[in-house]
Amino acid sequence: MKTSLALSVLLLAAAVDAAERPPNIVFILADDLGYGDLSCYGQQRFRTPNIDRLAAHGMKFTAHYAGSNVCAPSRCVLMSGKHPGHAYIRDNRQASGAPEGQEPVPPGELRLPLTLKRLGYRLGAFGKWGLGPVGSTGDPNRQGFDVFFGYNCQSVAHNYYPTHLWSNDTRVPLDNPPFPARDRLPADADRNAPESYARYTGKEYAPDLIGEAALRFIRENKDRPFFLYYPTTVPHLALQVPEDSLREFEGKFPETPYDGSRGYLPHRTPRAAYAAMISRMDREVGRVLDLLAELGLEGQTIVIFSSDNGPLYDGLGGTDSDFFNSTGGFRGYKGSFYEGGFRVPCLVRWPGRIRPGSVSERVTGFEDWLPTLLALIGATDQTPRDIDGISFAPTLLGKRQKARPFLYRESPGYGGQQAVRAGDWKLIRRNLNPRPRDPAPPTTELYNLASDPFETTDRATDHPRIVTRLMAIARAQHVPSKLWPMPVLDGTE
Repeated sequence: MKTSLALSVLLLAAAVDAAERPPNIVFILADDLGYGDLSCYGQQRFRTPNIDRLAAHGMKFTAHYAGSNVCAPSRCVLMSGKHPGHAYIRDNRQASGAPEGQEPVPPGELRLPLTLKRLGYRLGAFGKWGLGPVGSTGDPNRQGFDVFFGYNCQSVAHNYYPTHLWSNDTRVPLDNPPFPARDRLPADADRNAPESYARYTGKEYAPDLIGEAALRFIRENKDRPFFLYYPTTVPHLALQVPEDSLREFEGKFPETPYDGSRGYLPHRTPRAAYAAMISRMDREVGRVLDLLAELGLEGQTIVIFSSDNGPLYDGLGGTDSDFFNSTGGFRGYKGSFYEGGFRVPCLVRWPGRIRPGSVSERVTGFEDWLPTLLALIGATDQTPRDIDGISFAPTLLGKRQKARPFLYRESPGYGGQQAVRAGDWKLIRRNLNPRPRDPAPPTTELYNLASDPFETTDRATDHPRIVTRLMAIARAQHVPSKLWPMPVLDGTE
């Protein structure tokens, strides 16, 4: 293995010396963006022209699945190449004893950045981390990244005008007033008056600062292979956006001011804010694409855009997923393993290698990115053996490829769930980790996604043999975890 790694590094170095360096990788990850939240996926109420450029100039995937149905485990799957039945992080959880940050991954866990680092890439992460506090084993600087700037902690990221961000291990103060991440307007406040919401803003909008840092990283590393991981916080709650973006959408939609009664911060025009946040994110994506073109790096850079899970269920924090058709018509929202909870947009551009305007229906998942990217940069021999991902590089390059045998997901959250997709059939199991306030018995459902993509008709009683086959896969893929127990799966079946 060490000899093979040394050879790969030498080959990559030789390629750089010969002006044929391996491609750069830019991975832009939205936060809680639904399958239907982009105009290239059918969004009708606002446009995303810059992200649409990726679809026009690259490949659009229609059956791509996030690593999980909530933030931290989804990112762990992306970075480790392991599905949630094997991955270390399986749900969101604050780190014990740390003022900021989530449960840290152990040393060596995030194979994607660590492998690219060993292969000579320069790595930068800009946005929301969520896989371990500063100084812990999960610190991005201890998992392969040379540079990190943004929110280490998912909870702090609920405010777009925070009092600080992190630059590696340095706390960077911002010129923003302190205010709670969740608040409610006073009963006597005028819900339609802009001044009632003035306290929930500041001078420095974190996504703008993070975007500038990402562009700076590209400029500083234009002459060497780099991996830019750009996990923006948009459009995760709270609903906050600068006035110049909000003005573009004010008055375009019917509005009911949101007073903060369903968590997160109030906003006088929540629908306009949601559209404006995504529009501003699209602008930032455009800035990345334009800079790559300016520096002559378009043909040398693989650009990927996706989302960490589906959109929020209606009403939370003032959101209105139904109004925007954020799930693209699919059933379920964030936290669910119905399609709307974890089927996400996925766009990939690599000029000269990926056919423009191409569309793939191949079932793919976040665990597949590790072997896929290693294949695309010519380092297949460095693919770890103990992962679940399957390279779909042949699909990206226009070649025929055998279908994925199955895709597996599980989560101890939201009552405990499992999902298995094999071909057109999908098994969903719920209530596997019953909550005291909702001690419902486990349920098993079966859907045919070819004839019933919106999962309206449970076919479990009609096809017991298919249920038995998919149940066997589900049992085999779950490895018990002391951190994330699921009683029904950990020994009572």
